[in-house]
Amino acid sequence: MAGFAPVLVPVLVLMASTRCLCRWSAPNRRVVKLLTGGLLAFAFVANPPVLRAEAPELPLPRYHLTARPFEPLDTPPGAELDVLEDLCRYLAGLQDERGAIIDPFLAREHQYATPYFAYAVGVLLDADRAADLRDHGTQAMEHATACLAAGRSGIPDEHGEFFLAPLTEALELYRPHVEDSVWRVWRERMRTPLFEVIEGPASHINNWRTYAMKGEWLRARAGLVARDAAAAFVADAWTRRTQRERIVTDRWNLYQDWSSDPQSHAVEAVGRGNLLALLAAGYDGPAADEIAAAVRRGTRASLLWQDPTGQCPPNGRTDNHIFNDLLYQLAFEVLSEDALARGEVERAGQYRRAARLSFRSIERWRRTSGDFAGSFFVTKNHFDPAERVGYQPASQYTNYNGAVAYHLAEAARVRSSDIAEQPVPSEIGGYVVEADARFASVVANAGGMQVVANLRGDTVPKYGVYWTPLGVVRFSRVGWESRLGPADGVRDARSRRAVTFGPTWQEAGRWICLAERADDYRGTLVTEFVHPLLVRFSIVYHSVTGRGGPTFRHRFVVTPDGVLTTLECNEDRPFGVTLPLLVDDGRPLDVQRTSPAITTGYPKSPAASGDQQCFLLLDPEPAAHAEEPIRSAVGWLQPVRVTSGGSRVSVFVYPRSSDDPPAADVQASFQLHDDGFESCLGSVRGDVYLGRTAAGGYVRQLDLDRDGAADLVCTPPCGLILQRRGARPVAVEADREARVSLNRVVHECRAFEPLTIPPPAERPPQLRD
Repeated sequence: MAGFAPVLVPVLVLMASTRCLCRWSAPNRRVVKLLTGGLLAFAFVANPPVLRAEAPELPLPRYHLTARPFEPLDTPPGAELDVLEDLCRYLAGLQDERGAIIDPFLAREHQYATPYFAYAVGVLLDADRAADLRDHGTQAMEHATACLAAGRSGIPDEHGEFFLAPLTEALELYRPHVEDSVWRVWRERMRTPLFEVIEGPASHINNWRTYAMKGEWLRARAGLVARDAAAAFVADAWTRRTQRERIVTDRWNLYQDWSSDPQSHAVEAVGRGNLLALLAAGYDGPAADEIAAAVRRGTRASLLWQDPTGQCPPNGRTDNHIFNDLLYQLAFEVLSEDALARGEVERAGQYRRAARLSFRSIERWRRTSGDFAGSFFVTKNHFDPAERVGYQPASQYTNYNGAVAYHLAEAARVRSSDIAEQPVPSEIGGYVVEADARFASVVANAGGMQVVANLRGDTVPKYGVYWTPLGVVRFSRVGWESRLGPADGVRDARSRRAVTFGPTWQEAGRWICLAERADDYRGTLVTEFVHPLLVRFSIVYHSVTGRGGPTFRHRFVVTPDGVLTTLECNEDRPFGVTLPLLVDDGRPLDVQRTSPAITTGYPKSPAASGDQQCFLLLDPEPAAHAEEPIRSAVGWLQPVRVTSGGSRVSVFVYPRSSDDPPAADVQASFQLHDDGFESCLGSVRGDVYLGRTAAGGYVRQLDLDRDGAADLVCTPPCGLILQRRGARPVAVEADREARVSLNRVVHECRAFEPLTIPPPAERPPQLRD
């Protein structure tokens, strides 16, 4: 197997992937620890096989410096196990006398909650923790293996595909904790023929088939089934049951579940993760090299799509579920160890950082009091789970908390090395990326300020839900509460009302929101300038069905501080921009709707940072009209229609932390210019950004103190990031060899190699002109 070499490290993973319209930038030792449980991970060779001749090169980070101060998260090694133990104690309280985990809302066992719980407790026991849960774990193993041995009809909701992997791997975890006779009974049950456990070869060929591929190969590795038969099943699934087409034919190798249109970023993570776990289990059949190339390429690309606070992308069936972020954590933990094993220390640090961001992200929805303490909300809100906000039919409390337990247990076992964190792409910025047309989404980022938009929306509800609304659905920023973003938009299938950040216009006396017209409208991306501190792009929204209607150009100037948006319409008619204002996520927010600054935020408290999302209306005489809120998966979003009465509508999106200037001060200081803008936050002039903690862009010279004289001169002109702490420059990075003269001190820069600038007293005399 030329493109794949196993090493010892555990795994299970996923990803996200994308089509990049512009460049973006950033810059063997073997793992010898075998963790019990039989999880086998991997390292790819330096030159994996090419999937197809026309595949574009995956954009890789080159710049290293961040616009905002970078601080390691340094998550303690036992943090995941602490959270896992609390979750398992909660689930143990739902166990009946048979060993089954009973859903508190369904009052019955549901899907795969019991085998996932059994595996998670096994991991805790293996880590010498939670000895009092041993009997709960063994009872769950007894019950779950008996269900599997009874075949499809004996497995809750006929979810046999999901039983194979966790129970196979749990066998070895429990071996020291049960009598040998009990263990042998379990093992014999795990030999049950595959097609007694799952439906026939042509059934469930979406991501469910990848669960079966992974599980059957794990059974073969454990000696439970014949290796040749397992290899034949995997080959059939890959070549005849559409698994290859779902991932290899995608431009960036996203896994296409084909269960919603546009495709689901959330479910994509599941399919990719199972294929990666298949390789981690030592699969070496004829498709191994091709699968390896696809999952590695896609997982590396997923760093672009993770938001700066650790969330995975929105959109598609089952988005905004907590376990989506956890799958990202697991993937990144796996690849951090893998990159370290291949000698790629910097990339290992990025993956480790990304994993820690994901873990911190899910903690926002952890329940810490009352009867549900230790468990997680299913979706990203704080509504009573009985209301099922943002759920699909499969979304139940115990199966998805079981999924959190299972994958968190795997992630905890993966981390075996001390790896220094490095900034991730979503913290560095400098890219505009468009996914394959079947996903139809766009992500842009400058200096850790992220924008996510959908160029196409759902036109047919799935389970009565439009999962992907047309327009901008997420604003997020480093070190800020990204739930306020908003984190997603909504198109309600019952009322037909919708809201995203996008155009609104009057038609036959009625105001239309762009997201309501997903049947008729599409977006086209136009990228104009890309740098880690400054990104300019536009989305042109236009009718594609012949129904007609206005065409809009929505311009975005993304900086580390916020996003200047300008909407223009090609027709002389009333139009404006809709602001999606999060007003309640199960808890009321502090909302101010007074023009020209419209804000929402969590009141500051020991549990809340006091962050705000501020929409600053920049036109001379703006008008704002609030409509009735619409409930999305993330909470009640109130559409606020903003008009100007002129030929354009300008709004500055300002994610504010408690130590940032007040929205009123930014509003009062804001000035628009022909070549940019300025405020107390910073300025943009042409291709140059000047802010409080960073400056740069495509630079010839910079006036850092705004006294009319150049303080910095680049020879030749180059792409540049200058980090600042207060008024003092502390580091510089250029995109080519250049002489950077800063306050008459010359620094010789090499391409994409950060250079620390010492304080004046420490500067070597030989550097002076």
